[in-house]
Amino acid sequence: MTLQEYDYARESPSKLAASCLLLALTMKNLGGWTPTLEYYSGYSAQDLHPLVKRLNFLLTYQPRDKLNAVRSKYSHRVFFEVAKVIPMDMLKLEETLTSS
Repeated sequence: MTLQEYDYARESPSKLAASCLLLALTMKNLGGWTPTLEYYSGYSAQDLHPLVKRLNFLLTYQPRDKLNAVRSKYSHRVFFEVAKVIPMDMLKLEETLTSS
């Protein structure tokens, strides 16, 4: 989804991928950012927090009327319907990120 948003073009691909992973881990309650993830990604959890919040905001307020190809593709069961995952409440996300 970030490929369709110009604001994300300035982010490094590795930081964007790490932030997406942290958001997914947080959304699914699969734990936080471990020392192993920090070592191999090169990013601390605190480095990723602002981008994680922006990504969740993108999921929350994504316009539904245009540029639906990505959402449609990833709504299919072949891709585990990840486009249908409900975004986290922004306050709960903030609380979860700061507590870890």
